[in-house]
Amino acid sequence: MTSMSLDLGPILTAMVTPFDEHGAVDEDASVALMHHLIEHGSDGLVVCGTTGEAATMDDDEHLRVIELTVNEMKGVCPVVAGVGSNDTRHAVRLTERATELGADALLSVNPYYNRPSRRGILAHYGEVVRATELPILLYNIPQRTGADLPNDLLAELAQLDHIEGVKQANPNNLAQVDGLTVYAGNDDLFADVLDMGEGGGILTSSHIFGEELHRMADEPERRHEIDAGLQDVYRDLGVAPLACSIKAALELIGVKAGRPRLPYVPLDESELSVVRAMLERHGMLATAA
Repeated sequence: MTSMSLDLGPILTAMVTPFDEHGAVDEDASVALMHHLIEHGSDGLVVCGTTGEAATMDDDEHLRVIELTVNEMKGVCPVVAGVGSNDTRHAVRLTERATELGADALLSVNPYYNRPSRRGILAHYGEVVRATELPILLYNIPQRTGADLPNDLLAELAQLDHIEGVKQANPNNLAQVDGLTVYAGNDDLFADVLDMGEGGGILTSSHIFGEELHRMADEPERRHEIDAGLQDVYRDLGVAPLACSIKAALELIGVKAGRPRLPYVPLDESELSVVRAMLERHGMLATAA
């Protein structure tokens, strides 16, 4: 029987981190974006994840973004903090600090690059869970980590205290997992996860189409029709790394998001034209930019 104790709402947006013209975190733009997202279909926010460019943040920045989000959104919506690392000691420190700062839940990716064995993964999370009382969502994204968390391993990890969900970004593994609430890790898996009766999705196109995506949860009879109408959104936002294309799309609709940080670069004119045309097709731009 799948655990459904984790209820963060169906639409969790993996929020981009706005940076100012000097490359620093733009706190005012971040706060404005948080409110924009919650006012336009998001049930909760995931900060300091892949789309938030956490890999380019030092710990002070990383923890400040979590603190800022918690301070602004506590009682408004759930705040899920990314706390993963390929160094167990670092993951434990981030987990401890995010817990102290008041996050509602934690997102913890399996160690990347060094690709530990199955026993190493179990030992890694054994240390992480001792650092918090908060619910932890695992994050399976083998295209970034270089290692898959198969469903039997996910079920074994679910036996650890506090591990309650998984952000599943491997479509080949999409299935219910004993003891875990499943969240779509890719936007194009969202409808299937909802059909499974699972938690929802940690999404990126919800920066722009949050209300439409929420209708997929609210109107199950129209779910696949709505999903079909968003296929070009999922496709065209993939013209560049999502942090880059989402920021460009937000700027085009008048929401300040800033530039990505190196090694990410802003969209070139060809990429930007793809995103602009998609927004125009969906009526998001009054006139051609």
